Amino acid sequence: MENTLLTLQNEGKSINTPLCARASEALLWRRMLNGDAAAFEQLMIAQYRSLFHYGLKFSSDQGFVRDCIQDLFLHVWERRDSLNADIPPKPYLMASLRRMMHRAAEKLPQVLDPQSDSSNHTLVRIEFSVEKRYIQRESARLLSEQLKTLLDELPLRQKEVIYLKFYQDLSRCQVAMVMDIAPQTVSNLLQMALRKLKKYWEAEFEIPLT
Repeated sequence: MENTLLTLQNEGKSINTPLCARASEALLWRRMLNGDAAAFEQLMIAQYRSLFHYGLKFSSDQGFVRDCIQDLFLHVWERRDSLNADIPPKPYLMASLRRMMHRAAEKLPQVLDPQSDSSNHTLVRIEFSVEKRYIQRESARLLSEQLKTLLDELPLRQKEVIYLKFYQDLSRCQVAMVMDIAPQTVSNLLQMALRKLKKYWEAEFEIPLT
């Protein structure tokens, strides 16, 4: 298991996951809770990259992020007997990493980015990207870059909801779990963000959204 953790700490680069590691996360989670070390390693491989990139939204210190992820995995393994088998693994791990990083930052505040507000676990470094290699037409690329600009200008919590919902593909309840807020608050933040995007989009680009 320790060898796997060391292997995964490869600057968050792409990981070639073997076919056997693509099994259902829920199944891997249950097998891990029963003490299956191989299932736990598969779960780490499947989740490491998402956790690494999410951690970088709080801190640009890659070493600190990797250390927190390692501590998280070890903590989960050591506490497996007391964990709920019905918890969805991805949002649980993301929520746990979020809390763990901010608890660590209380002792080492310099590891979080300067604008971070550790009192309410505010995310400050979400930046949306445009995958230009997948966008062939110049007009489509321009619109994508303009949309990225609008997303980057959203308030912090709205950006985090958008990121978790659409970039991490989490459900409303899973986003609520990660951010430690009520599902209705997630809906409210999402609606405000989408309304703001619609308003900006129509005003800037004269393209009505219905």
